[in-house]
Amino acid sequence: MERLTWHSRCRISFLGGGIESVIGDTLHTALPEWIIVSRLLLAILLGGIIGFEREIRNRPAGLRTHILVSMAAALFTLITIEIYHEVGAAPGIAARVDPVRIVDAVTAGVVFIAAGAIIQAHGDVKGLTTGAAIWLAGAIGVACGIGFYFVATLTAIFAVIVLRVVGWGEQKWLGKDLDS
Repeated sequence: MERLTWHSRCRISFLGGGIESVIGDTLHTALPEWIIVSRLLLAILLGGIIGFEREIRNRPAGLRTHILVSMAAALFTLITIEIYHEVGAAPGIAARVDPVRIVDAVTAGVVFIAAGAIIQAHGDVKGLTTGAAIWLAGAIGVACGIGFYFVATLTAIFAVIVLRVVGWGEQKWLGKDLDS
């Protein structure tokens, strides 16, 4: 039996194929559900690690923001994978599919949020590190969504090291006040 696209499943339903022919395959994913769940959970965990560091420093974007950005980026990546498999499996459809476009879309959305964390007041710019951390949480989410667990985990660990150790060094050796 040939694989049916969403439109052809709807057409079959309307032509008397019954609701079962529509519902029966719509829950199918190219990736096993446990992989989808594990990728989303890892994005939550790793985004949360960076968000927790920002939260304990009372930054404007903390735990929930970083978790949501990372999870959203992972979800968009998973959706891209599913669309790629759906379009690629449709018989007789020649489509140009560019999965790299998801990185552009996620980056644009995340940068919009990160820019909101950056504030300029009295000639001082604040929130640049938080904006960069939000951007990084989005990239980690994309890595989790595509299944690059090692890269995502290593990046989150390095991010916390940079935020904590380099921040401590700036405070100790350069006299920067990190809580202002």
